[in-house]
Amino acid sequence: MKFTVLWSPDAENDLATLWLNADNRAEISAAADAIDAILRDDAHFLGEYRSGRVRILYSPPLAIHFEVLEDDCIARVLTVWQPLRS
Repeated sequence: MKFTVLWSPDAENDLATLWLNADNRAEISAAADAIDAILRDDAHFLGEYRSGRVRILYSPPLAIHFEVLEDDCIARVLTVWQPLRS
């Protein structure tokens, strides 16, 4: 099953801010592209559930909260951030 990946306006804005402030913009771009690709192919099998339908997924250096609307074949990215590195 293929999913359409949609980013919420808040997630798009946060991704843009992360990209603008990044030391390595290519790394942020590659992670965002990877998120799109893996959600498009396997959204219904990915991530860990957090609250309700919301799941979390890591694609270093990014992490996202997303939800899957299986009936509509949509994976919606709700938030994106950079987890703290140890």
